[in-house]
Amino acid sequence: QVQLVESGGGLAQAGGSLRLSCAASGSISSGNAMNWYWYRQAPGKQRELVVMFTRGGSTNYADSVKGRFTVSRDNAKNTVYLQMNNLKPEDTAVYYCNGRMFGHDYWGQGTQVTVSS
Repeated sequence: QVQLVESGGGLAQAGGSLRLSCAASGSISSGNAMNWYWYRQAPGKQRELVVMFTRGGSTNYADSVKGRFTVSRDNAKNTVYLQMNNLKPEDTAVYYCNGRMFGHDYWGQGTQVTVSS
């Protein structure tokens, strides 16, 4: 079993930055076996994909965050990061990390990001 624990959410002003972390623990030998995804869900809206980060290193960002958000990972720490710059009020949401490996799907508990104008 693999557990994903997120951290780094909080309150930021518009134009500010936050960095989210998602650490994997449990039955995982290396974070680079995972395909990683960050999703977010704003109140009253459907969950949307923010970025896909494959184990091969490919990324695919939602248009709404391109140029502002950057995903990275530290395989030694089994951790993936989401650096969020130039935050906007519309980035306010609960952010979830998702790891997929060998047919299994793992989710973090979610972390709240609130951006004030």
